[in-house]
Amino acid sequence: MVFNTYSNFFYLQLSLVLLTAFTIRICVSLWGYSGDGKPPMYGDFEAQRHWMEITVNLPPEEWYVDTKNNDLQYWGLDYPPLTAYHMMLNGKMANYVNPQFVELNKSRGIEGPNIKFFMRVTVLLMDLLLFMPTVAAYFMLQRASDDDENDILTHIVMLIGYPGLVLIDNGHFQYNNVSLSMFILATLALSKKHDLIGAFLFCLALNYKQMELYHALPFFSYLFGSLIKLGTVKGMSKLTALALIVIITFFVVWSPFLYSVESAIAVFQRLFPVGRGLYEDKVSNFWCAVSVVIKFKQIFSQYDMAVICLVVTTLFLLPSFLHLLQNPSIRHFHYALVNSALVFFLFSFHVHEKTILLAVIPSCLLIKTDALAVVWFMLISVFSMLPLLIKDGLFIPTIATVGIFWLTTNHYLKPTKNVPENLQKAFQYSLLAACCIGLGTIFIPPPSRYPDLFPLLISIFSCSHFIMFAFYFHYKQFDSNYDKLIEKTNADTDSGELDSEEKDRRNRSKAIRYKGPQKSVLRYRRI
Repeated sequence: MVFNTYSNFFYLQLSLVLLTAFTIRICVSLWGYSGDGKPPMYGDFEAQRHWMEITVNLPPEEWYVDTKNNDLQYWGLDYPPLTAYHMMLNGKMANYVNPQFVELNKSRGIEGPNIKFFMRVTVLLMDLLLFMPTVAAYFMLQRASDDDENDILTHIVMLIGYPGLVLIDNGHFQYNNVSLSMFILATLALSKKHDLIGAFLFCLALNYKQMELYHALPFFSYLFGSLIKLGTVKGMSKLTALALIVIITFFVVWSPFLYSVESAIAVFQRLFPVGRGLYEDKVSNFWCAVSVVIKFKQIFSQYDMAVICLVVTTLFLLPSFLHLLQNPSIRHFHYALVNSALVFFLFSFHVHEKTILLAVIPSCLLIKTDALAVVWFMLISVFSMLPLLIKDGLFIPTIATVGIFWLTTNHYLKPTKNVPENLQKAFQYSLLAACCIGLGTIFIPPPSRYPDLFPLLISIFSCSHFIMFAFYFHYKQFDSNYDKLIEKTNADTDSGELDSEEKDRRNRSKAIRYKGPQKSVLRYRRI
C-alpha cells in the first residue's frame, strides 16, 4: 500500500498542514460574502440558500420550472441534479437546526449570524471531508520512486492553500470544492489506469456542475484515443463498458426528471441559458479585454455572438483535442485539461470571473514539473478576480491568503541555472505590476469619465497573461523532445522486467529531470 511508504513524521506534518488550511478557511469565512446586505437579489450566498429552500420544500418536478412557489427569476436553480440533491441534504439539515432558514417563500433574503454560521459550516464540511483528503491522496498516490516527502508535502500545500478557491468558496460563497474534488479523483483514476472508475467520477463532477464541460473534451479524447490503441476487439469491449457506465450514471442522477420530455428539456434550458449575455462584469477573457476597442455587444446580436463564441472556441480547442486523440498519454492528458479549460474561459459565451478556477486546478496537478508556470498562473488568477473580491469585502483576506501562500511555497521556487534570467525578471515584474494595479484599485479614485478603469486594466492585464499561459501549456503538450525521452525510457524497460505502474513512476521522475529547450522553461525546482 502506497500510504504505508510514508514516514510518521510526514503524517505529522500533513496533519499540521490540513489543520492550518482549515483554520485559514474558517478565518476567511468570518468576512463578507456575495450579496451581503444587498437586497433585493443579494448574491451567490442567497442563491445557494434559496436552492436549499426550494429542494427541501418542493417535489423534484418543480425544481427547474416556474411555478407560484418557485419563481425562476429569483435565483432559479440552474445547476445539474447532483447539486440539487446536495442542496436538499443541506436544506434538511437547515430545517432541523432552524426551520426559518429554509421556510418556503418567507425565508428570502434571510441574514444574520446564525444563517451565516450554518451556511459557512456546510462549505467547511466539504473541505474537510472531501477536498482536503482528495488533494492529499492525489499527490501521495502519484509519488515517484525518487520523490522526496517534503516535495510531496509542498505540492499538497500549494493546492490546498490556493487562495483563489479559498476566497471563492469560503468567502464569496460557493461549493466548487465538491465538483473539483470529483474531477481530481477522476484524473487520479485515469492516471492509475482505472478508466471505468475515472469515467464514473467525471460523470459525477459533470452532474454537479455543468462547467465541468470545460474538461470533458480531454476526458473523451484520452479515453477514446486509448481505446483505438487497444485494437478492435478489446477496444469495442471497453467502449461498451464505458458507455454503460456513462449511461447508467446519468440515468440514475437524472431519473426524477425523465418522466417526460418536457421535464428533461426544462432542466437543460436552466443549465444552458443563452440569454445571460457575453460575459459577467469585467471578466478577464478575450471578449471583455478586446471590448475596449471593439464593442461586440453593440455590433452583434446576442444569438450571433453566441454562434461566434462557439465557432472560435471550437477552432482553438481542436489542436489540443486532436493531439491527445492521437497521443493518449497521461502527460498529454494533464496538459490538455489546462488547455481546454483556458480556451473555454478565454473564448466561450457567458463566462464568470470564477470560471478561471477550472483552468487553475488542473494546472496545479502539474506543480511537480512546471512549478514556476503554475504558481505564476495561480497568482494571476487570483488577481483577475480582484474586482469581485473587493465587491464582496474580501480585500484583506485576499492579501492575507496570497501572502501566506507565497511564504509557504516560495522555498520551492528557488531559481536554477536552467531558468533564463529574463524569465525570472518577467515573473517578478509581472507580480510587481499586479500589485501596483491592485493598490491603485483600492487607493486611487478612477476618473468620473472612466469609472471602470481599474477593473478593465485588471481584465486586460490578466487576459494577456492567460493567453501567454495558453500558448505555453499548448507548447508543453506538443513538446516532442519530452515524448522522445519517454519513448526511450519505455523502450529500455520493455523487456518485461517492470510493470506498467513502475514505468509510469519512472516517466514522472523523468519529467523532473527533463529540462527542455533553454528558452522555453517555465520551471523552478526546490534546492
